[in-house]
Amino acid sequence: MTTIEELEEALSRPSEADVEFLRHLEGDILILGAAGKMGPSLARLCRRAADAAGPARRIFAVSRRPVSESGIEAVPCDLLDRTQVAQLPGCPNVLYLAGRKFGSSDSPELTWAMNTVVPANVAERFRASRIVVFSTGNVYALRSPAAGGSRETEAPAPVGEYAQSCLGRERVFEYFANHHGVRCLLFRLNYAVDLRYGVLVDIARKVYAGEPMDVTIPAFNVIWQRDANSYALRALGHCAVPPRILNITGTEIVSVRDAAEFFAARFARSCRFQGAPGPVALLSDASAASALMGPPSVDTARLMELVADWVAAGGASLNKPTHFEVADGKF
Repeated sequence: MTTIEELEEALSRPSEADVEFLRHLEGDILILGAAGKMGPSLARLCRRAADAAGPARRIFAVSRRPVSESGIEAVPCDLLDRTQVAQLPGCPNVLYLAGRKFGSSDSPELTWAMNTVVPANVAERFRASRIVVFSTGNVYALRSPAAGGSRETEAPAPVGEYAQSCLGRERVFEYFANHHGVRCLLFRLNYAVDLRYGVLVDIARKVYAGEPMDVTIPAFNVIWQRDANSYALRALGHCAVPPRILNITGTEIVSVRDAAEFFAARFARSCRFQGAPGPVALLSDASAASALMGPPSVDTARLMELVADWVAAGGASLNKPTHFEVADGKF
């Protein structure tokens, strides 16, 4: 793929499993925080899967900045305003993408408000719904790549205020689940790649520009965003009380050095590194999600090829670095 139109089509293309799932899921779907990096393509995937599955259902996209998409009903809402949240349409299926990450070190109070106050507003409003709650692998401790990724059974050990606030988001939903019966699934994602942003894109663009690659964080996991979208939709079928937890990422652990050298070879450019390779990284084991809903359709090797082709062709960038190389939790 070489154009934004082709990319958007690929990111929102439902799988047969998505369509089959919606044949058995009743009710409309409401997406909160739908104007972020993943929201628009997830909304389109839900719309396309619903159209293929039948019968007719409504897809709502809720955000402060309305999402304009054919067949998707845009609902403006400030989720920090309880009055506005109370007026949102009732919906049995909720995909919760709202949250704050980038720039959180500058305004920690806003980060905490978005990541803990908004969940309380939403959980109160949608007590009768099933809710897939987007979270992050940042709630885990950093690990040695040799030890493999963190599993869902491991105790959280977040580093820094952003990660702590994300654990706060999870705890708020856990409270409403355990005390009020709200069915939830905690969707711990790291890191989605859509060719315009993501860890692989950060590395590829640094190599292409001749910039040194920091190896303080020596490894990572990634997942093609379309696969993350597919998992998010089908996770609605696994919401529970107490909340189920699922790590969502690729099945491989990727070395930063190996990825940089791959892109250097593809771009016929030299590759420079800076810093000493660190001993630990943010890594998740997504074997539970793969066992429950099948493995990702695009493996890491193929995803690296897609990123290389996109960057080499001068593809667009969202200019939103992941900061995956940060080890102190200050994003």
